[in-house]
Amino acid sequence: MFIPIGTDNPLRKSPTANYFLIFANFAIFFITYHPHLDSMGHLSSVRNSVLPFELNPGAPMLHQYITYAFLHAGWMHIIGNMLFLYIFGNNVNDRLGHLGYLLLYLGGAVFSGLGHSLVSDSPVLGASGAVATVTGAYMVLFPKTYINVLYVLLFIGTIEVPAVYFILFKLIIFDNVLPHFSAESSNIAYSAHLAGYLYGITIPLALLIFKLLPHSHYDLWALVKRWKRKKEFNNVVSSGYDPFRGTFGVRKKVKARIRDGSAELTEDELQQRRAAISESLTQTDLESAARLYLELLTLDDQQTMPMQQQLDIANKLAQNEDYSNAARAYELFVGAYPSYPRMEQIHLMLGWIYSRYLKNKADGLKYLKQAVEKLSDSNQIAMCQAEIERLEK
Repeated sequence: MFIPIGTDNPLRKSPTANYFLIFANFAIFFITYHPHLDSMGHLSSVRNSVLPFELNPGAPMLHQYITYAFLHAGWMHIIGNMLFLYIFGNNVNDRLGHLGYLLLYLGGAVFSGLGHSLVSDSPVLGASGAVATVTGAYMVLFPKTYINVLYVLLFIGTIEVPAVYFILFKLIIFDNVLPHFSAESSNIAYSAHLAGYLYGITIPLALLIFKLLPHSHYDLWALVKRWKRKKEFNNVVSSGYDPFRGTFGVRKKVKARIRDGSAELTEDELQQRRAAISESLTQTDLESAARLYLELLTLDDQQTMPMQQQLDIANKLAQNEDYSNAARAYELFVGAYPSYPRMEQIHLMLGWIYSRYLKNKADGLKYLKQAVEKLSDSNQIAMCQAEIERLEK
């Protein structure tokens, strides 16, 4: 048994819409759950008055494609669904916003119901299809985050698994695709689950492709594009073409500046080191990326990574309380990307690091004064002005 119990993906704001859905599902469950024997002697899990709100593919009504997703057959049914909705839905809600998240969830319920209706005449109830939609969306939006999984085998423990592997192989293929095509009968609506995953993967991916949703450096579409660029780059280089000089033949050598002498570093070696840093960032291994970047700076103290990568590394160094190197990385960012739209935040960070941690009053004042001119957040302005006043005393 493998149960997701958390992720390493922090929230930027409260996922109010997801909390509302979880509350609504539990509230309706408490009202409708009533295990009893029906007139035919069969065990029924909901009150007879609720049966018209299940999805009956033999004689479906439009409202059933929504209402069925708020009914559950028992405690394990709703607890399992709501656990998955809590684990994966919070970050999807954070990414899509409240309205976008609600539309995705309800659309997933409808699409899952349609998927079930195409292959079965059996009535169905439960939020599993809508939850599968949210889980599929999580895989698209946050494929490289890690899922903390509780496993119960011969012993109990936890393990962290990349989201894309856990969701694709465990939840989709192992838990749904393989059982769906097996000969064993089951009362689990695998077709509804698979339709939900399909919807949850397709819609966010389409929004990213058509730029209707701002992309992240780590979403699935960004990973696909980087894989494609890397493949094209490798094909060009393997043919003998030097993409940095625009010629075929031997790479030129460049002087590298190191602290204990001088050395020569080929452009190939330089690019290999940069590629290793990028790969670590792609794998969300910020610790290794920061370490490799500092090693690169010992060879060339002006090396700057692409904008988001440079910022991620600087943030990680600051988080590690390596303030001297963090300031160095932020200043290289400022020099390389002067048109960065939120430069006041970088200036604020630099000012705070120099003022509070490196005890460099001059640089602290310089960056804080640059920041306070463009800050819009009242709390940040007040904090910045107070620090400036402290330094000027």
